[in-house]
Amino acid sequence: MPDYPVYNSILARRTIRKFSQKPVSKEILSKLVNAARLAPSGGNRQPLDYMVIDDAALGVELFKHVRWAGYIAPKGAPKSGEMPAAYIIVLDDKPVKSTTVAYDVGAAVQNIMLAAWEENIGCCWMGAIDRAKIREFFRIPMDFEIDSVVSLGYKAEAPVVEEYKGSVKYWLDEEGVLHVPKLKLEDVVRWNKF
Repeated sequence: MPDYPVYNSILARRTIRKFSQKPVSKEILSKLVNAARLAPSGGNRQPLDYMVIDDAALGVELFKHVRWAGYIAPKGAPKSGEMPAAYIIVLDDKPVKSTTVAYDVGAAVQNIMLAAWEENIGCCWMGAIDRAKIREFFRIPMDFEIDSVVSLGYKAEAPVVEEYKGSVKYWLDEEGVLHVPKLKLEDVVRWNKF
């Protein structure tokens, strides 16, 4: 059987919320932003900028302004010794005036997550963030809309996919393993007609 590394990464990738404390190099972080910048962009407008936070003290401050794992909070949040090693804040450069920003963000962040997975780095894409406090602390100009934050670090957990059984809520088992329900392929695909 042929090896399809991108497809295999798509099948294996899970959201990671527990990280080893090994730093992520600037080289790898640059690679992730490069993958994001090369994502498709509506009309090739390229409205996104990226703020990389790899300073540990700044990361601790950013950690205060993000919320983790709604279904299993606060138990699902990283504890001391499990926090992300870095973050990428995804910014919409408003003067570019793109009407496809949400699509551009999705494509860019997916590229970040797949490129990270290839490096054995886990990610958590977060939209439940305190944008006002992040803007203030990091002095982000008003011309930039804060879309989301991607936390990054070497994986310290291995979530598993579960068959969907009436609920999309993910859960932690008694050993702390995260279980993530996913719909079956045959439940979401339509061939040639509905």
